[in-house]
Amino acid sequence: MTIDLAGDVVMAMLVLRVFGRDAVTLMRRAAAAGVRAGVSEMLRTGGKEGQE
Repeated sequence: MTIDLAGDVVMAMLVLRVFGRDAVTLMRRAAAAGVRAGVSEMLRTGGKEGQE
């Protein structure tokens, strides 16, 4: 392993450590927004989608 590769690996680990929690939080918020959009769509249509 060269010193450049080792430096890149250490830098990637540091970035993941610093920004990893923020990324998880953003993914959770995006998932929650998707669920809220789906529920509001079900309520808007009355839950009768595909029941014809």
